[in-house]
Amino acid sequence: MFFASDNWAGAHKSIAERLLAESADFAAAYGNSDYDKKVEARFSEIFEREVSVFFVATGTAANSLSLASVQRPGGIAFCHQEAHVTQDECGAPEFFSGASRLMPVAGDFGKIDPAELSAKIAAFPEDAVHHGRASAVTITQATEIGTVYSLPEIGEISAIAKKRNLPLHMDGARFANALVALNATPAEMTWKRGVDILSFGGTKNGCWCAEAIIFFNPEQAKEMPFIRKRAAQLFSKSRFISAQFDAYLENGLWLDLARHSNGMAERLRAGIGASNSARLAWPTASNEVFAVIQKSAAKTAEGRGAKFYEWPIPAGMPDLLSEGETLVRLVTSFATTEADVDGFLKCLAA
Repeated sequence: MFFASDNWAGAHKSIAERLLAESADFAAAYGNSDYDKKVEARFSEIFEREVSVFFVATGTAANSLSLASVQRPGGIAFCHQEAHVTQDECGAPEFFSGASRLMPVAGDFGKIDPAELSAKIAAFPEDAVHHGRASAVTITQATEIGTVYSLPEIGEISAIAKKRNLPLHMDGARFANALVALNATPAEMTWKRGVDILSFGGTKNGCWCAEAIIFFNPEQAKEMPFIRKRAAQLFSKSRFISAQFDAYLENGLWLDLARHSNGMAERLRAGIGASNSARLAWPTASNEVFAVIQKSAAKTAEGRGAKFYEWPIPAGMPDLLSEGETLVRLVTSFATTEADVDGFLKCLAA
C-alpha cells in the first residue's frame, strides 16, 4: 500500500525493456543520435506543431532551466504560493536564473487567482529599477494539491501574462494525469491556451528518469543548449532518456498509465467519501487524494504497511481539522492496484 508518492513506483516494464534493448548498441553522443532526433520529432507530432525539445534528468532541472531561459536582471517570476517551484526545489529556480526571484501569488485550491496575479504584476512596472521587473509566470498542472487548471483558466492566466509580454511556463510533472482528467489534447492544454514553455514529466508516470523541456516557439530556445550544458544537464548518453520517452509515448502508453493512476485515485476518493472514519479534504481530479482522518487511524494504517505523508494545511483552510485529526496525502501511480486501495480503506474502517 504505497501512497507516499508516485516517485516511489518503479519503471513500467515496456520502458525498462526499451532501456535494456538500447544498451547493446552504439550511438552518437550528446543528443545527436538518430534515436534522439526520432523522439524529438515525435514530440512535435504529439503537440501538433514544431517544438524544440531538451532532455534533462529531473523535474527541478526542467523547471529551473525553463525559468532561467527567460530571466533577465532583476527578473521576477510569478507562481502560486504553494507551488513546487517555490516550496520544494531548494532555491534551484533562483540559483540557475542568476538570483532572480519567485513572487508567490494567492489562489484557492492550488491555482493562481487571476485578479491576484494581475495585481502582483502591476506592482512591478517596467521602469521600476529598485523593485525589479516582471519576467515570467509559471503554473503547475496538475497542482500540488491534486487540482487541475481548466482550459479556460489556463487561457485566462496566459492573457494576463501576455498583457506584459511575459512568457507562460507550465510545470507538468504530472502533465499526463492532468491531460486525461481534462480529456484534452496536449496542444489544447498548452500552446493553444498560450503556454510558451513546458516541463514535460515522465518520471512520475512510469519512466525511470526522463523529463523534457518543450519550447513551443523554437526561436525562444536559442540559449537553452548553453543553459543546459552549463547546468550539467546535457547527457552524453542522452539516448537512454530518448529510449524511455520512445516507449512511453508509443501507442499512447503514457496516457494509459495516467488513466490507470487517476482511476485508482478515483477509487480511493469514492471509498473515503463513503467512510465513517475519514473524509475528503477537498475535491481533486488527478492522482493525488487528500483526506482528513483520525490520527489513531493513520497510525493503524501505517502499522499495517501503508505508506503516505501527513500534509501541511493549505493557506485559506485554517479550520480544516478538528482535534485528533490529521491531513494526509495519498498518491496513486501506474503500479497501484485495486487491492492496494481496498487494503488502505479497510485500514481506515478498522
